[in-house]
Amino acid sequence: MASSRSLARFWEWGKNIVCVGRNYAEHAKEMGNALPAEPLFFLKPSSAYLREGSPILRPYYCSDLHHEVELGVVIGKRTQAVSQEAAMEHVGGYALCLDMTARDTQKECKKKGLPWTLAKAFSTSCPVSEFVPKEKIPDPHKLKIWLKVNGQLRQEGETSSMIFSIPHLISYISEIVTLEEGDLILTGSPSGVGSVQEGDEIEAGIGDILSMRFKVAQQTRRS
Repeated sequence: MASSRSLARFWEWGKNIVCVGRNYAEHAKEMGNALPAEPLFFLKPSSAYLREGSPILRPYYCSDLHHEVELGVVIGKRTQAVSQEAAMEHVGGYALCLDMTARDTQKECKKKGLPWTLAKAFSTSCPVSEFVPKEKIPDPHKLKIWLKVNGQLRQEGETSSMIFSIPHLISYISEIVTLEEGDLILTGSPSGVGSVQEGDEIEAGIGDILSMRFKVAQQTRRS
């Protein structure tokens, strides 16, 4: 059955956002973490999506909000326990994403052995760029991703430095979580993550293929 939904607007209807942590060795090192033997992943709700023109909100309970720039892989068809060899056939395209992280909250969660939901899943925690059809990116492991805050370069990394390749991630994740059309996998962040404040402007891009800009604002507590 033909889908009436456009993959180019996956953020409007895609169900799952699967985020991979510690997939660049330098980032694992800067966070004081050991390199993972298997992919480490967690989920964000689809309500975390944010498009250009709206601000990233620092949660009311957070005083140390960090940026993490990542290549996003948009799933093009239902994927369950797919082999690494066939995994790329399930990719519909790509997007640039930010995994915004309440770092102080995450440290508290880690200390108490609690899930990372408060730190990673809040509204506006997943800003996304325009969709890039997979034909435009012949090799997603040969890309440069970068991020600037107020015009200063903070993060710059090559996707060739990923510990686990995209086929590896899709195969591993799809054995545990069935991936649906329109789902997004965030493939990890290079080193250089850091704090942003209210009023800061974040600009991020994939080489010279695309870029996006977001302003940071402060969430006010309603209750």
